Amino acid sequence: MTTPPLSLYVHLPWCVRKCPYCDFNSHTAGTSAPRGRYLDALVGDLAREAVRADGRLIESVFLGGGTPSLFTPPEIERLLAGVHEHLNLSPGAEITMEANPGTVECGDPAGYRAAGINRLSIGAQSFDDSMLAKLGRIHDSEDIARAVREARDAGFDNLNIDLMHGLPGQAPAAALADLAAAIALEPAHISWYQLTLEPNTVFHARPPAGLPDDELASEIEEQGRAVLADHGYRQYEVSAYAAGDRRCRHNLNYWLFGDYLAVGAGAHGKITRAGTVGRYVKPANPLQYMLAMEGGVPSAEPGVLSAADLLFEFMLNALRLNDGFSERVFTERTGLDATVLAEAMAGPQSRGLVEQTGDGNWLPTAHGRRFLNDLQLGFLQETA
Repeated sequence: MTTPPLSLYVHLPWCVRKCPYCDFNSHTAGTSAPRGRYLDALVGDLAREAVRADGRLIESVFLGGGTPSLFTPPEIERLLAGVHEHLNLSPGAEITMEANPGTVECGDPAGYRAAGINRLSIGAQSFDDSMLAKLGRIHDSEDIARAVREARDAGFDNLNIDLMHGLPGQAPAAALADLAAAIALEPAHISWYQLTLEPNTVFHARPPAGLPDDELASEIEEQGRAVLADHGYRQYEVSAYAAGDRRCRHNLNYWLFGDYLAVGAGAHGKITRAGTVGRYVKPANPLQYMLAMEGGVPSAEPGVLSAADLLFEFMLNALRLNDGFSERVFTERTGLDATVLAEAMAGPQSRGLVEQTGDGNWLPTAHGRRFLNDLQLGFLQETA
């Protein structure tokens, strides 16, 4: 087993308003959130994670939420100062912050750029104002365009736009119009994904009317992929499209079973050491998280993954990639033998769901990508 690249995820859990489709660990607080106290906890957490990192280089940092842009540029600067103080950041590390375009919460992009953020992920979701209202968003289409313009003026050339399709009552033409509006802003990256009804969300409890069936959703995706390709956006993962080489390095580390440190309420981490792979999680409730940090509560030791878990979790991530993965990456990052991989792939390969290229790379076929959930669940069944 070889030690993989290491990233850092920092969770900032508050939003102005919780969206009805969101199943992330986010909490409504807005400007009343105890940001100063939470930052103190984050910096303390970074010091703890430095022990786990053991001097390894951090290749990427991702500030997710919640809505990280509820925190002001000076607060983000303080957080990143803590990152530099306690961890060994690689030169040229990708440092992403999620930001919503609503004027209530969006700080000065120039301030975030000066603080050290070099990649922004803007949560547009739709350019249709009536659809944004259905989704519970607090911004409109004008806010999106303004946020992108101000970010670019501030020096950001690495911008992602998050966009959803398969929305309530959304016809294919409307979904493609959303996509055209995003492309017109010329971001470096577009995350284009279907709305799903996740458990423990308002939409799951009370599904909105007019959601597309599987056939219509597939039609929208097929047409959208073609439009994106025509404009130079290469699909490299289920919902990720990059212009040129602007793939998200942080997410690629997840998908290729890299390691990542976890800082913040509910943050999940993965670490490889002493020939084992372990996972750990921080307290999800922000108050309980802050109390744990303030009280010096020992961090939970990572739970070691079994061979069956390693196989399933690797496939759950790596098969999302259009280009798949190499046998070398599988063996180095799971510690499992190549024969385990060959045996696991025999069934899916016989059903036309995966294929092996001449250089030993495994990847999902077009059929496998269409039925990706079934393909992934097949590896879970292997562990039973």
